[in-house]
Amino acid sequence: MTQHPTLAVLGAGSWGTALAALTARNGVPTRLWGRDPDALAVLAAARCNQRYLPGIELPAALGCEPDLATAVRGAGIVLLVVPSHAFAAMLEDVAPLLDDGTAIAWATKGFEPGTGRFLHELVARRLPGRPAAVVTGPSFAREVAAGLPSAVTVHSEDAAYAQCLAGLLHAPNLRAYSGGDVLGAELGGAMKNVLAVATGIADGMSLGLNARAGLITRGMNEMLRLGVALGARPETLIGLSGLGDLVLTCTGDLSRNRRLGLALGKGIAIDEAVRQIGQVVESVLTADEVARLADKHALDLPISAGVRAVLHGEVTPAEGLKMLMAREQKPEYPHGLFGNA
Repeated sequence: MTQHPTLAVLGAGSWGTALAALTARNGVPTRLWGRDPDALAVLAAARCNQRYLPGIELPAALGCEPDLATAVRGAGIVLLVVPSHAFAAMLEDVAPLLDDGTAIAWATKGFEPGTGRFLHELVARRLPGRPAAVVTGPSFAREVAAGLPSAVTVHSEDAAYAQCLAGLLHAPNLRAYSGGDVLGAELGGAMKNVLAVATGIADGMSLGLNARAGLITRGMNEMLRLGVALGARPETLIGLSGLGDLVLTCTGDLSRNRRLGLALGKGIAIDEAVRQIGQVVESVLTADEVARLADKHALDLPISAGVRAVLHGEVTPAEGLKMLMAREQKPEYPHGLFGNA
């Protein structure tokens, strides 16, 4: 029998709980830590995360540990599953607690707010030399927790580590792939949130299926052009972490970012829309960082820029649509597949 390393999952929201339940069912010794010890105690007693995954029973083998130091002690892999705005602080909290041989991973999508730094850059700066990997792909937490067929991908510069972590996640109802393009995997997982707001707005305004398809396709073009400018591999972005996640988030109503767009398209104010969703909506911060990267590389990303303008109240959804449709006619790829368009 294969001896699995102990996995510590830090973050007891929907995605952290779903991943911890998945690995526990796979026979991986798994500890789940959450920032709210009272909520974690309720979860442990009920064997259900009633707030984030109501009605889904958690495996008896899943351990719940309210003390951070105890949660990570002796773990072979520590997996961070917290919102992007909390990632740097979580990294600082956990870094001094890690054993020398502990590897790090994260299933967080987004950038560091205010700097636009990728999360792998924060990890490399704070934990240099450790095996590091990102877990991403088109995967709604509720469906993974319920055992519905899903797929994710694990990217690391350490191929053996990527394969190891993918092996811990791989299950009868979840295919886990591996790759070596951390930057591309992170970009796809972050940028799709911004584009999902655009399709949500279009659907909220009842603009039709043609508009949705056009936004997804041209949004994919924006993701590819920014990715190539940053040094990502195109094949990563047309895979699970890019195109796959983009399609899921732009069309699935479990997506918080799509639901935000739907609300904005129906005329609901952004603060009220976020309140109704009741969870962190990554696109609100990510749109600023995508704009920062586009400016740095002199790229025109009209859909992403339009979403940012709507989120900041600079234009209404109707005005943003008018601006997109008023752009001059041009070839689909005036400068080649990845040229500035």
